[in-house]
Amino acid sequence: MIIQIARSLLLAACAASAIPAQPLPNPIPIPQQSNARPVPAFLGAPATAHPITAPAIPQNPYMSANPWNNIHDDTYMSDTYPVTVAGPLGHSPKVLSTFLGSATVPAAPVVVIVFDGGRLIAASIATSPASGTAQVSLVLIDPNTLATISRLALPAETATFKGKFRPAGAYFYLDQSGRILVGTAERTVWVVSHTATSFSHDNTYDLTSVIPEGDSIQALQPDFSGHIFFTSKGGIVGTLNSTTGAILGFIQLTGEKIDNSSASDETGGVFIASNQAMYRFDADSAGKPVVTWREPYDAGKHMKSGQVDIGTGTTPTLMGSDYVTIVDNAEPNMHVLVYRRAQVIAGDRLFCSVPVFQAGANSTENSLVATDSSIVVENNFGYKSVKSTEHGKTTKTGLTRIDLDTQGCHTVWTNTEESIPTLVTKLSLASGLIYTYTKPKGPANTDAWYFTAIDFATGQTVYKQLAGTGTLFNNHYAGIFLGPNGSLYTGVLGGIVSMTDTQ
Repeated sequence: MIIQIARSLLLAACAASAIPAQPLPNPIPIPQQSNARPVPAFLGAPATAHPITAPAIPQNPYMSANPWNNIHDDTYMSDTYPVTVAGPLGHSPKVLSTFLGSATVPAAPVVVIVFDGGRLIAASIATSPASGTAQVSLVLIDPNTLATISRLALPAETATFKGKFRPAGAYFYLDQSGRILVGTAERTVWVVSHTATSFSHDNTYDLTSVIPEGDSIQALQPDFSGHIFFTSKGGIVGTLNSTTGAILGFIQLTGEKIDNSSASDETGGVFIASNQAMYRFDADSAGKPVVTWREPYDAGKHMKSGQVDIGTGTTPTLMGSDYVTIVDNAEPNMHVLVYRRAQVIAGDRLFCSVPVFQAGANSTENSLVATDSSIVVENNFGYKSVKSTEHGKTTKTGLTRIDLDTQGCHTVWTNTEESIPTLVTKLSLASGLIYTYTKPKGPANTDAWYFTAIDFATGQTVYKQLAGTGTLFNNHYAGIFLGPNGSLYTGVLGGIVSMTDTQ
């Protein structure tokens, strides 16, 4: 979810220490499109909550409390919020935004948002055209006012973005002590603590002996025994001792790359999808990673419109106690794939495969939303760059729910009304609403972006609240997030936008 076109916000940022700042009483709003035509601020009607029954996601003892600890909410990467976390129902919603860019280089997008003790911690990417560097920064933000409190800049890297999409630091998580573990461009892992007012860089774990120059850290994920599994974009899977940071072992996947994050479950499994195959890894008695099973899938012959690489665009998502799901890259239709995830099974590993969306016009680059028995998948086809949604243009429509049954899987509904260019969509079990971020066509050259609530039971759009107009409101592969205060947030090219019910 990191941005190819992001620009410099923190050119003078220190790469090794926090830069404390006083909370801003009035954050600068993200600038709107200057020549936008009038568009509706609110469409539809306020929702009535219809809670969904689903098992609770197990709490990983080496991560902070669900559902606030990583971009996909929890260790299952479920992209769901439990019945204790209700999102906005659309009752007189209030929209706020905070502009994190500058007058000369306005794009400074936020990619990941997590919460610790109610505080909002975001990852933002800035690039400097002058120096040709990119820099991920951790930003501490007041969740109610969106005022910036403090920043911590990670080491910068060359901003060519050729052959890659997410700079190091794209994926991070909060551990059981509320510390941030994040990969850096120097092929190290930073351990960062924070207070209500500042960050502190506490430790550094060096992976340069394992990850070669030219490769970089992709994601970090602890298993339920505390081994930190790390992946590289070049296909390395390794483990660290979570106390000392010592490298326990690693495996190089030959001819494969890893473009997404990882999931873990209470049986010790860590689930990783390369651009060729779906894997389960486990740590052996010495903590070294071992391949428990590998299932090749149809990776396709080329990168589809909307994708950042060949193969799956999804992080593995765990379902209940039995399954793991991803999508493939097949033609003419991609498929939602559901695998039996246990170490040893009788019969086929693949439980079901369901084609989705219009033939020849389907792709997704965002993790699936899942309960123990339902999957929600979005269509990102048509998104090649930010220009794909400028001047009134948008992408192909499509959001589909698939349910598991005793015979396999079946499609429940498909919403063909909404275009979701690139969002990490989420589901609230409390409200029964799917929260997403949509971009309709026009009118004319107007680019309007909407917080959108879709009924999980029917697939019908319930309401849409205008977030803003113009390219700076494009989320460009960032996620949407519910906060402990009930607000809805998304990162966009210009910063952060939030929506809160006022009644």
